[in-house]
Amino acid sequence: MGPSNHPTAMKIAVIGQSLFGQEVYCHLRKEGHEVVGVFTVPDKDGKADPLGLQAEKDGVPVFKFARWRAKGQVLPDVVAKYQALGAELNVLPFCSQFIPMEIINAPRHGSIIYHPSLLPRHRGASAINWTLIHGDKKGGFSIFWADDGLDTGDLLLQKECEVLPDDTVSTLYNRFLFPEGIKGMVQAVRLIAEGKAPRLPQPEEGATYEGIQKKETAKINWDQPAEAIHNWIRGNDKVPGAWTEACEQKLTFFNSTLSTSGLVPEGDTLPIPGAHRPGVVTKAGLILFGNDDRMLLVKNIQLEDGKMIPASNFFKGEGSSALELTEVELAIAEAVRSAWQRILPNVLEVEDSTDFFKSGAASVDVVRLVEEVKELCDGLELENEDVYMASTFGDFIQLLVRKLRGDDEEGEYSIDYVEMAVNKRTLHMPHQLFIGGAFIDAEGAKTFETINPTDGSVICQVSLPQVTDVDKAVAAAKDAFENGLWGKISARDRGRLLYRLADLMEQHQEELATIEALDAGAVYTLALKTHVGMSIQTFRYFAGWCDKIQGSTIPINQARPNRNLTLTRKEPVGVCGIIIPWNYPLMMLSWKTAACLAAGNTVVIKPAQVTPLTALKFAELTLKAGIPKGVVNVLPGSGSLVGQRLSDHPDVRKIGFTGSTEVGKHIMKSCAVSNVKKVSLELGGKSPLIIFADCDLNKAVQMGMSSVFFNKGENCIAAGRLFVEDSIHDEFVRRVVEEVRKMKVGNPLDRDTDHGPQNHHAHLMKLIEYCQRGVKEGATLICGGKQVPRPGFFFEPTVFTDVEDHMFIAKEESFGPVMIISRFTDGDIDAVLSRANATEFGLASGVFTRDINKALYVSDKLQAGTVFVNTYNKTDVAAPFGGFKQSGFGKDLGEAALNEYLRVKTVTFEY
Repeated sequence: MGPSNHPTAMKIAVIGQSLFGQEVYCHLRKEGHEVVGVFTVPDKDGKADPLGLQAEKDGVPVFKFARWRAKGQVLPDVVAKYQALGAELNVLPFCSQFIPMEIINAPRHGSIIYHPSLLPRHRGASAINWTLIHGDKKGGFSIFWADDGLDTGDLLLQKECEVLPDDTVSTLYNRFLFPEGIKGMVQAVRLIAEGKAPRLPQPEEGATYEGIQKKETAKINWDQPAEAIHNWIRGNDKVPGAWTEACEQKLTFFNSTLSTSGLVPEGDTLPIPGAHRPGVVTKAGLILFGNDDRMLLVKNIQLEDGKMIPASNFFKGEGSSALELTEVELAIAEAVRSAWQRILPNVLEVEDSTDFFKSGAASVDVVRLVEEVKELCDGLELENEDVYMASTFGDFIQLLVRKLRGDDEEGEYSIDYVEMAVNKRTLHMPHQLFIGGAFIDAEGAKTFETINPTDGSVICQVSLPQVTDVDKAVAAAKDAFENGLWGKISARDRGRLLYRLADLMEQHQEELATIEALDAGAVYTLALKTHVGMSIQTFRYFAGWCDKIQGSTIPINQARPNRNLTLTRKEPVGVCGIIIPWNYPLMMLSWKTAACLAAGNTVVIKPAQVTPLTALKFAELTLKAGIPKGVVNVLPGSGSLVGQRLSDHPDVRKIGFTGSTEVGKHIMKSCAVSNVKKVSLELGGKSPLIIFADCDLNKAVQMGMSSVFFNKGENCIAAGRLFVEDSIHDEFVRRVVEEVRKMKVGNPLDRDTDHGPQNHHAHLMKLIEYCQRGVKEGATLICGGKQVPRPGFFFEPTVFTDVEDHMFIAKEESFGPVMIISRFTDGDIDAVLSRANATEFGLASGVFTRDINKALYVSDKLQAGTVFVNTYNKTDVAAPFGGFKQSGFGKDLGEAALNEYLRVKTVTFEY
């Protein structure tokens, strides 16, 4: 890369190492600066540092000095090679070597250094560790001007972030210090180039210096509170690793959390010398205690021989668990052995006892091994953590074969089910929040009751999320999107996981339908076909789209004599918030979530507070399907708290909402004010159904009934008003009333029930008030209009006639089993169309006629996102669904739904 014409470009020497150094180097070059030389560490075990590798590819001079000084004096040869480059600024993104002051002070602008703490706090080489060990609530990084002190130079720039309760060195680094640190270094250089870089002396107040964390100094002190022990463990996770002596060996603890609500310390005791109480090995992991009797949970333990195991497996014997491999599996093992040999060139022979990491493998080699296994094993997905958990070749092959056989035991998560015998089966229902791949209690262990609408009884207590829980879920989704496997696997593999999820939903179809009947009052037979059946179809449909999302190439004017190529890429938007209603809890979740995941996003789902249980069961199935942790998170709770926080959250990039127009407007405003989120809204409706005299009357009656009473009228596209041509009006009403009287109102689990309870008590009260207002305004109540005299929230199927355009019930949605019938004059098509369109809603509509010309004319004129002709409620996973006007915008279902969760990037090349 030759000298830049950028007006503020500088000649820069980059001194350092690691992927972080490589990224800073690349970004500086993109900014137009000329990197005149890269000084990095010598190759280790035949492997070059990423920074040096990249620079060599770019043709930038690379120097790998083993040392810069001898006997306290700078080496003349080093100085000569450095000075020959003519650098104007030294940039040290991450450097483990001691650089002499003769080099530091040589450039015109001096040297700047990145440090991963908010200086003057935590000076020293283990700053991230000590940020966590001290339990700091705020972390961040500093970029400072190098001087002859230890991290004492004047400050140029600082950025801070929140430290989450369960952050480790890796999560804090990956979430903030790495990506924002790169941006910060580039910003700092830009300020220097523009002559705007400050030099702010570090304050002495609050200054701390801590030494390098080493294994010998990382032993756990048990005489302190649980939070301090947790901070010590996470502050040493994964290097050097906090350890203790127990069971006559050194045990190192990883993956610690204080989120222990609902955990019962029952299991095998683990005596720990010096601990306030013995540890307890449970299904969830190892429970430890501080001197304040509070608990913390450790999920992984490294044994003294270096093997990493789930803490829950500590006392499980392994002697008889080794698998005997088939001939095919032995061949796979040998192929994988060859892959290990390629990755570990310094190992003469890979044996069962060969340890991947002790043989020189680094984190980048973990990714390579996972990818090689994918190629060798027909796309089998391993997580990076699998390699850490089975680091010897023998253990790795055992893990691999178990996964290939499909009998890999999920021992790393536990679910506290509510069990209930219903519908000739035992339901297993999760009831906690689902965040980052685990079911956990809400902050403060807050809960709410979910009610069975059939009899008004309490089904169970469900965790009630707080704002901090929303933030945790968004952070988990963001980490999964930016750093997790979800964004790294191929689109086809993503589709395979969604197909697997659909298969699991089908295997649990009867259980899901039963839960929907219990929690939402859905008629069981309808729930099997629609609530759950269409949910399964939706995931299968969008699973097929995963590897068919593609951009295009576009011809543009050529920059002659050069040429141009312009292409577009469709990319996921990031973390999405999905807020769903209570009428079709699982189906509405599926309509939005399937498209969202197919596009490659991660998601935080907020089911309606009154119907949380199928969403939580769905969350469990995502675990069983192998969807990576953090991709799907479920927070049952109030819209005013959870929905509002999702709409306001700066890390959420898209909201998909189904609900009322009033709330939709509020969400749209919040999305605009917070960070201009992308938003799609499926809102209220008052869908007109026009029935002409030339229709098939039998079919019109049948479909007219379905258009209103389907799913107890709790249907967003329900026909909110029927316009019946005058000459058939009376006959239509007579037949409808006859059919209504045949309907069986009863327990939704009974197979002959037509009409179950309304979803919840408040909605029942609203329907009673709605009908009372209709009668008061002069409409004729033909039948129904009252609560059914029995336990639960049952409402009679209702029919109103003589409904005039000015009446409340003619204009407003009931969202219940209430048929609103108005006459229109024979043959006056334009007049009835005008009345049908005289609403601010435009979700759906319908027309019944045998005249094809009339059907086409009416469907053309109706102002609605969906028009049904001689049918109703005929939705399909391949057909886009969404409204006009104040019924919202954006589409669910069909290819169009994918665009709601994608962004288009235009890339133009010149050659």
